[in-house]
Amino acid sequence: MDLVVGTDPQGALVDVWVVPGAARTEISGIHDGALRVRVAAPPERGRANEAVARVIAEAAGVRRGRVVAGHGSRRKRVLLEGVEPSAARDRLAAHLAGP
Repeated sequence: MDLVVGTDPQGALVDVWVVPGAARTEISGIHDGALRVRVAAPPERGRANEAVARVIAEAAGVRRGRVVAGHGSRRKRVLLEGVEPSAARDRLAAHLAGP
């Protein structure tokens, strides 16, 4: 299934499925239209949410990402600021395809 990237006045919205307890933080594929992200950070004081936002922003080539929905859930929504949804989708798809 293809990655779904939504539109927001501030940038692009990416749905994320989080897999906690990983050995390292990484984007590992797509799960039901959402990016599947494995997270090593503990779900304490927002550390896991920060790790999720950081790895997605880095893969999309933007300076800032933040979790805007699903703070206590495996299913989250991340806002990538300052990027068009089509550009974010293309960059994330290229990241998934590998080098």
